[in-house]
Amino acid sequence: MTSPLPATDFVLSDEKDASRYTLTRGGELVSVLDYRDDGRTVAMTRAYTIPTHRGHGYAAMVVAGAVAEVEAEGDRRIDPVCWYVAEWFQGHPDKQHLLRAR
Repeated sequence: MTSPLPATDFVLSDEKDASRYTLTRGGELVSVLDYRDDGRTVAMTRAYTIPTHRGHGYAAMVVAGAVAEVEAEGDRRIDPVCWYVAEWFQGHPDKQHLLRAR
């Protein structure tokens, strides 16, 4: 699934064959979120921003977009394996209901 973000030149894509979400701006890759999906849980394993694009909140944008898509589908929980994703959830208590029970 590919979706433009409102009023920007950012595009969030779910590259299912590569098990990753990508965030591009003006056609240039800026951030990636790798995941593993077993049909019940989406393990978000690594958030990465291209070094020349760091410091602009792009990792947060790709995580927020991926979380929104999982939430909209409503059939899976999220396991925040990546430290960055875990910290993102700490800052978004309204999304805690999406986390896999441990």
